[in-house]
Amino acid sequence: MSSPTKLPAWQALQAHQQELKNKNMLTLFKQDKNRVEDFSCTGALWTLDFSKNRATQQTISLLIQLAKEAGITKSINAMFNGTPINNTENRAVLHTALRASHKKESILVDGNNVLNEVRNTLKKMHAFVDQITTGAWKGYTNKTITDVVSIGIGGSYLGPKVVKEALTPYAQAGLNVHFVANIDGSDIAEKLKLVNPETTLFLISSKSFGTLETLYNANAARQWFIEQGGEEKSIHKHFAAVSSNVDKAVAFGIAQENIFPMWDWVGGRYSLWSAIGLPIALSVGMENFYQLLDGAYQMDQHFQTAELEKNLPVIMGVLGVWYSDFFDSQSHALIPYDHYLRALPAHIQQLDMESNGKSVLLDGSPVTTTTGPVIWGGAGTNGQHAYHQLLHQGSRFIPVDFIAPLKTHNPIADHHAQLFANCVSQSQALMVGKTLEQAKNELEQSGLDSEEVEKLAPHKVIQGNRPSNTLLTEKMTPASVGALIALYEHKTFVQGTIWGINSFDQWGVELGKVLGTDIYNRLTEETDNRDLDESTQNLIRIFRK
Repeated sequence: MSSPTKLPAWQALQAHQQELKNKNMLTLFKQDKNRVEDFSCTGALWTLDFSKNRATQQTISLLIQLAKEAGITKSINAMFNGTPINNTENRAVLHTALRASHKKESILVDGNNVLNEVRNTLKKMHAFVDQITTGAWKGYTNKTITDVVSIGIGGSYLGPKVVKEALTPYAQAGLNVHFVANIDGSDIAEKLKLVNPETTLFLISSKSFGTLETLYNANAARQWFIEQGGEEKSIHKHFAAVSSNVDKAVAFGIAQENIFPMWDWVGGRYSLWSAIGLPIALSVGMENFYQLLDGAYQMDQHFQTAELEKNLPVIMGVLGVWYSDFFDSQSHALIPYDHYLRALPAHIQQLDMESNGKSVLLDGSPVTTTTGPVIWGGAGTNGQHAYHQLLHQGSRFIPVDFIAPLKTHNPIADHHAQLFANCVSQSQALMVGKTLEQAKNELEQSGLDSEEVEKLAPHKVIQGNRPSNTLLTEKMTPASVGALIALYEHKTFVQGTIWGINSFDQWGVELGKVLGTDIYNRLTEETDNRDLDESTQNLIRIFRK
């Protein structure tokens, strides 16, 4: 695909933006009495209110036309059908197959029905989870497992951790699930202080069983297990793995029957739906894990079948392009008003920024648009006492997604009503702001004299007219969490399709791994480092001293 800037809809949007850039959203509400209805859509357990956006019906029509001209329908079908749309690695992109095995008969990749592999893996996961959670699995001293330490990094860590936290109300009693990712020894050292070698299972998640950080932490766990009284012959009772490199995992000491598969048609950041999600299943049970998959499947179906104008991932995707490329917005905030979802922005950050942080088109030519905004955010009410100041009065233009359930798992007094009020009021405040006249009136009513009013009023002005989406669901359940994450997966894909980039490779990550190995060798061995830049040479010298 060539640059989207050459598409007729792109050029029409450039002209349209000039007409709309100074238009106030409050005016748009006055001009369209049906705006809320027209700018809302529902699908897969979620409702999206996108009425507080700097957009008209014409804007949405042009953005949808842009998506069509970029080939969004063809791209959606290609992804779901197993076409190798990851063109730099010649791979299919089929994380959607991981949640379709209970609904579809087959999806073929190179003549193989991948759904058979998915179904077999789910059965194996179910048996494994049942063994652990029922106490049938015994450690080397014949005690049941009380703790699981999941060791991985990137997609093998963050997605499962975020979902496990999101589903805390569904956690099963008697089993604690911990996560280790950082190669900083403090991470695993602190986790090991919490567990007993006799009752702990380590789950190693690494497709290659060679990821540096994961292997270091796995070896540290293995050494700790031996030092604490375990034996080599007992390792198979306390270690399991998710990997495509069975030989390496077996050589580590893991029994072959306790090794779960990974496939090259699933990218790490899209893998929580696979056996990489075992920490989730161990925490909440397989039935809830199936519900998680079903919620994601519902969003997949919505994405495939809903008309583009009422399609949640498409609408959110095109609005993101609208602000990124036509309003020069450089970041996007995700703000969940749900304590258990507080880590969601970190997962979507990896999903979006690793997928769309690209600077070449599919054919290798340079992009001529911006791509991949900075994704950030955090728990809503906490943010109101921190970074919301910048959202309201800062000079940067930052669209926001507000995410909230209508019901809580913990109904304490009127806490949830207050929480939801905060969510709604923040989106309202971003839109309406406060004029200089309003600021002056407030100050006058507080009893300040005219001189003080004139001096202080400019500091209380809030520009307003800042866009936001609001995503609502009835309650945070395994299904609604699954649908929400799938929504952001598809939104990311929509934007990548419009920008004409490959959302499914990550060569920038690979470069860091290669250089990290080289620097490590230079730190631990006597080497001639004159081929390096002077700063790197100096940093190596400092460390070696």
